[in-house]
Amino acid sequence: MSRYVTVSTKVRRKLKEEAEKLGIKISELLRRALEEEVRKEKLKRLEEELDSIRSALDRINMDRIVRGIREDRENRLTVYSSTPPH
Repeated sequence: MSRYVTVSTKVRRKLKEEAEKLGIKISELLRRALEEEVRKEKLKRLEEELDSIRSALDRINMDRIVRGIREDRENRLTVYSSTPPH
């Protein structure tokens, strides 16, 4: 299966003729424009996803998490230090 497909569009004949006279490579221009538009859309969607995640992260109490981790470490240290060796 080919990695490429043909995409076509209609433009005014005069516009195509002017572009050709100016040496504009239409297929290359359209390819770059489409790639850029896809990149922009992906970035936009990623930013939207990040915004929704950010609002969830803002609700997290970091002090509580840090305190919980410290307590867990202390409990593990207490358990390991009180366990007799094998």
